[in-house]
Amino acid sequence: MFFLKSIFMTFYGKKPDRDMRHTWTEEQNLLRESLGRAFAAPAPHEDARWRQFADLGLLGLSFEETHGGSNAGPLETAIVAEALGRGLIESNYIPGIVLAAGLVRLAGDAAQKAEHLPKIAEGRQRLAFAFSETASRFNPAYVTLAAADGAGGFVLSGRKIVVYGAPQADFLIVSARTAGDAADAAGISLFILPAGAEGISKRIYNTMDGQSAADITFNAVRAPAEALLGPRDGALGFIERALDEASVALCADLVGAMEALNARCVAHCQTREAFGKTLAHFQVLRHRLVDMRIAYEQAAALVVKASRALDGPPRERAKLASACKTQVCTESSFVAKAAVQIHGAMGITEECDIGQYFKRITLAQSMFGSSDHHLRRYLRHAAEAFAHEP
Repeated sequence: MFFLKSIFMTFYGKKPDRDMRHTWTEEQNLLRESLGRAFAAPAPHEDARWRQFADLGLLGLSFEETHGGSNAGPLETAIVAEALGRGLIESNYIPGIVLAAGLVRLAGDAAQKAEHLPKIAEGRQRLAFAFSETASRFNPAYVTLAAADGAGGFVLSGRKIVVYGAPQADFLIVSARTAGDAADAAGISLFILPAGAEGISKRIYNTMDGQSAADITFNAVRAPAEALLGPRDGALGFIERALDEASVALCADLVGAMEALNARCVAHCQTREAFGKTLAHFQVLRHRLVDMRIAYEQAAALVVKASRALDGPPRERAKLASACKTQVCTESSFVAKAAVQIHGAMGITEECDIGQYFKRITLAQSMFGSSDHHLRRYLRHAAEAFAHEP
């Protein structure tokens, strides 16, 4: 923990940064309040929740108004993700909207945006992004799924794993290699294909926190030329940008979960008794609650800082997104473990939602890259920035 905090001193600064004391606008506060009310009641099933997202305007939040969106920025996306984490809402919002639909927004041409984004905003079309492979180890440049030139387009062959939201998706966005060798930065292209196209087979399963995912095999799947999303051989930059946006949104989700856990632990300590006293009387638990609150405040500040950097220079965006993912995963893991310990054995029962928050936070540790992966990425970009300083 000390090592990580010393690494990120350059990120925090020696004195409190005014950027950390973020003041939400009136519109952002209204969004936070409306989401709190909307997510207070459980939805009967996942389809109803997705319809609710559409009715609230959340599915097209970051799209341009001409495509049925609100032209909102990363901070608004973070507000939505935080509300999902706080309310323990099971959905594929981050993989499906922030990541997959984000790729259409970032890399698509005018015709592709006009074709897909309005339908996504209305909840009539869902996407999933297939990019992970068995040996990729969180490296989006490691792509072996081949897209060979074929009659009138391409032929895709290979396999992708852990594709979140694939069971519900109408279309799949697939990263494929059109040139070069595995792990080459150049030679990667994106394709958008109907999820039921001939040659696509799925092995569907649920993750530990209730999300749906699939491993997908592409067996000589034909893709027309117009299925190419963005430039041929030059998709990696778009993929990294979308993954950074999804990583920061995931961190906001974790911040919401941390806030909920802190509130539950405070309430538990104020009401639960041991040895004739409430748990809040025991100094060791009071100290632990303070540590949990500090972890939450640090994570929340990091999410704001990283969200603001998403529209900035690529190296700064990548550095802060990885810094955020590394530290928020560390802080949220601490809060989740402490919450289970404070609640004792009941904290891991199905009847207590502490265990559900714990599962959500645990799964997020490896989504879009582990802490170790992002720490290495942060250090690499920090070193490059230092080398280019005059």
